[in-house]
Amino acid sequence: MADKFANYPGAKEAPAAALEYHHEEDHNPPLRGWPLVIASTLLSNSSVLQKWLWNNAKFGQPKHAPGLDSSVPWRVKPDVAPLGETGPMLPLEEGYLVTPKSADCKGRFNSIADYHELYKSGQATPLDVVEALLPLIRRDVGDEESKYAVAFIESNVDEVLQHARESTERWKEGKQLGILDGVPFGVKADTEVKGYVSTMGMKVDKTVAYFNKPEPETCWPALKMQEQGAIMVGKMNQHEIGMDTTGCNPVTGTATNWYNTRYFPGGSSSGAGSGLCAGLVPVAIGTDAGGSMRIPPAFCGVYGLKPTFNRTCSRATSMCVVGPMTSTVADLTIAYRVMSQPNPSDPGQNLLCLSVPPSPGSKKTLGICRAWIARADPDVLKVFSSCVEYLTTVKGYTAVDISLPYLREGQLAHAATCLTEAATEAFARNPSNYLAPLNHANRMLVSAATHTPATDYLSYGQIRHVIMAHLAWLWEQHPDMIVLTPTTPIAGWKICDGDEAYGCSDGNLSIKNMTFAWVANTSGCPAVTCPGGYVEAEQGEGVLPVGVMGMGKWGAEEQLLGFARDVEGFLEVEGRRRPKEWVDVVGLARGKGE
Repeated sequence: MADKFANYPGAKEAPAAALEYHHEEDHNPPLRGWPLVIASTLLSNSSVLQKWLWNNAKFGQPKHAPGLDSSVPWRVKPDVAPLGETGPMLPLEEGYLVTPKSADCKGRFNSIADYHELYKSGQATPLDVVEALLPLIRRDVGDEESKYAVAFIESNVDEVLQHARESTERWKEGKQLGILDGVPFGVKADTEVKGYVSTMGMKVDKTVAYFNKPEPETCWPALKMQEQGAIMVGKMNQHEIGMDTTGCNPVTGTATNWYNTRYFPGGSSSGAGSGLCAGLVPVAIGTDAGGSMRIPPAFCGVYGLKPTFNRTCSRATSMCVVGPMTSTVADLTIAYRVMSQPNPSDPGQNLLCLSVPPSPGSKKTLGICRAWIARADPDVLKVFSSCVEYLTTVKGYTAVDISLPYLREGQLAHAATCLTEAATEAFARNPSNYLAPLNHANRMLVSAATHTPATDYLSYGQIRHVIMAHLAWLWEQHPDMIVLTPTTPIAGWKICDGDEAYGCSDGNLSIKNMTFAWVANTSGCPAVTCPGGYVEAEQGEGVLPVGVMGMGKWGAEEQLLGFARDVEGFLEVEGRRRPKEWVDVVGLARGKGE
């Protein structure tokens, strides 16, 4: 791992008062159905109510954090850049990355290696795969729409078929581009793909200029996948503008959690979580400003990697990054390595050095903040504790107790920052009526965020600085440390009657659901979520997956991918499970090929 950094915060232990974790109950009223519509209408038209909501959410609390005075600098972006060699890209075709799991492996998901073997054997072609997949994901076929299609929003069918034909021809001529050639993947609705409007899960209104402007270019991570021959089959559904962690979307439809359809798939990358756990694609590209590439994979029993800030591409945000979600650790590794190649035209991104795995035999340490993780529900803690025991007794990790600063104030600062940035983006999309494209829940949140004072926003940056400096201090004490938590403190978010009509807003549960996820966004550190087990559900049919999350030092993605392999071993002890209605796309394509 890198030992030199640009924009390093400096290592400094936080003051004792900042390290005292205190939990406070929130008092944000949950709303759904007509009460939500009425509250949204009132709030959208009253600055007094908007200010009340902002204050009720306690967004003014961080500036009063103990030890936070004028001597503490404020930091707008967590843009720490590990320095060193930026290439070449680590191999994609080595060992476990290209070896399909055995056919009798319990809970086996199709992987990139399975598609590669399918094409290599001649049993089916990329065109066979796409022709088997499109009927499952198209949203433009009326009554013939598949029950799985709600994971997606749009597919440019002619373009997808053309790319499949081109890949098929390359395989036919023996000129395939590598292991990704012909492999289908999806991209979240807020992430740029040339020719698609980045709808962000909003209702498309052609009278608004924004919805008439297809993206002129594809974002770097998706572009690098396409250059390897992977086929972008469609834009994936999401929680509207990424402003919650359920995935509930009354406009585009709510993507399904196929482990238990009475629970949300998580958000905001809901379509990715749903599509991966259903088996539709092995790879999805998404964004993460507060857990959006980790919470849906956790709820849907798959993997997600939130990279170091600016690792795959730089964006106009202080929280959000772009990265991969996949069905397997091997696929997460392949996708990450491809997406993180340096972009010569992006000075914020190409500064970061290549992430490399730790040397064999390196020390492995887990940092655990006991008071913090105690916020998790008992069934989640049971899975988490079993995973810790496995990692320490079987995989050679050492667990150390740590403390982290401003866990309460920092989460409030994170939430307020994300909402304030969302309000700025809403004004840019539709200056004449910034709330019009949004659903009722987001009209409340975004309108309230317009009342964030500059003094409070700068105090959020002070909180960020203290957290980053303390993490740097912890890594001086334990250079190999991975901060270990559950991904979410709850195993799933129940769907309630009335949620589907107009959406839902439950600020208390939203804050709780992001208890562990936000730190990686505020600090800019990489984090990975892995399925760690399953618990019984309180409603519906089927179990609920539980995610285990590791956060590493800036630039430590490869270390985290190795950690994910270790957790994968833990899951295999008990046996991974597939959803009952999982789709075998490889099998469907093989049938077409025959």
